[in-house]
Amino acid sequence: MNYIDGFVAAVPNANKTLYTRTAKKAAAIFKDHGALSVIENWGDDVPAGKLTSFPLAVKCKPDETVVFSWIVWPSKSVRNKGMEKAMADPRFDFANNPMPFDGKRMIFGGFKTIVDE
Repeated sequence: MNYIDGFVAAVPNANKTLYTRTAKKAAAIFKDHGALSVIENWGDDVPAGKLTSFPLAVKCKPDETVVFSWIVWPSKSVRNKGMEKAMADPRFDFANNPMPFDGKRMIFGGFKTIVDE
């Protein structure tokens, strides 16, 4: 079964176009290194909770929107190799092209698929 890398981040609304452009570039890099697909989603109906919620998890500010994204890999071993190669890829030039959001507030993890209907 596939392996999924999931991400949730708070992106400043003013950076939506830049984020989208950056995400498209990153998707191409991940796919060049084995990812099957990359899905990026801009929050539309993401309620703030009192105890738990996406906005609380990433400390979303009033001028930010929650982004929910995932990368589909054919397996964890392909993901491990592909992610290592992607992070070393010179097209990921974080020094000259910083992320358009606060990466310290991003949450992420790898997931084994258990149902794919």
